[in-house]
Amino acid sequence: MSKSDYLFTSESVSEGHPDKICDRISDAIVDTYLTHDPFARVAVETLCTTNRIVLAGEVRGPSSITPAVLEEAARHCVKEIGYEQDGFHWQNAQVDIHVHSQSADIAMGVDMGAEKDEGAGDQGIMFGYAVTETDVLMPAPIFYAHAILKSLAEARHSGAAPLLGPDAKSQVTLRYVNGKPVGATSVVVSTQHHVSVDQAEIREIVRPHVVNCLPEGWMCPEETFYVNPTGRFVIGGPDGDCGLTGRKIIVDTYGGAAPHGGGAFSGKDPTKVDRSAAYAARYLAKNVVAAGLAESCLIQLSYAIGVAKPLSVYVDTNGTGRVDEDRLSKVLQELMNLSPRGIREHLGLNKPIYARTASYGHFGRAPDADGGFSWEKTDLVEALKRAF
Repeated sequence: MSKSDYLFTSESVSEGHPDKICDRISDAIVDTYLTHDPFARVAVETLCTTNRIVLAGEVRGPSSITPAVLEEAARHCVKEIGYEQDGFHWQNAQVDIHVHSQSADIAMGVDMGAEKDEGAGDQGIMFGYAVTETDVLMPAPIFYAHAILKSLAEARHSGAAPLLGPDAKSQVTLRYVNGKPVGATSVVVSTQHHVSVDQAEIREIVRPHVVNCLPEGWMCPEETFYVNPTGRFVIGGPDGDCGLTGRKIIVDTYGGAAPHGGGAFSGKDPTKVDRSAAYAARYLAKNVVAAGLAESCLIQLSYAIGVAKPLSVYVDTNGTGRVDEDRLSKVLQELMNLSPRGIREHLGLNKPIYARTASYGHFGRAPDADGGFSWEKTDLVEALKRAF
């Protein structure tokens, strides 16, 4: 029997967090290749440390994308984020590139042939989740943790908060009563700042961003509102901590409120089901909840490398469903081809739309006119209603 009254916590990290810098650069590399060839293959990782950026991975794409082009893309990301510090500067950091051609063995399993559909780029399990806790059908703790950091970043970029630095983290703990969030019991924000300001000043800079992002009356007690609890956060970003692509997968998804298959998203083209199938699972779960068929929906997809069709499609509405889950699984598979090719075509994923996903979550975002965040559309709602 599940608990109905409890506390639940999720965290987020800003675009200037070392790991998120790496996610951003890796996704910018994906975008660079897809801009030149919508069917390019990319699997690129990034490492950042003090004034050094390292790219490594496998690609298959136009020869016109030279190491110089990749270096320029990496520097542009760092500049956009706002790093012009002695220990990490977009212009002065050394960029090392170790990118080579995709394995022929992997390509053979993935490529479409005369008698086979495009296969999955790897084995694995992927999860999608949606719940009625917020308007965008995301778990509330991660939604508000993202919102706080996004608000701070917007203020920093606009010049409204010039004393803030790019590196930041947030953590929001919500109280649930009868399974529904009712307010925050604690909020933690750690943000990089200029050496000239103290902890008390930073606290008051941060406060309105927290209050404005949380629903009215949800602000935590003053004694559990923690801002820069270590007292000082001047040295930040890769100068303070090494970053790697793919280390913030729970931040990227549901903040721990739902399972994660383990595969990271950033740096991977959409033939990689780690990314595309996780997007498809979110898309289907969101449409189920938006259609009123359940208040909560978890979907698991599983794949084998080189095999087109998913091995399983599992649906769990956590006791909130208004329809039979086995029937729902069958209907979802009728509405969407869940092969890697089917997912890419249905969601229009062969586009340079990925750098924007690297910060503040891959889910719960508004669909963009150019096809970004297409997996957040609810265009299956009417079909689902008709089916039931």
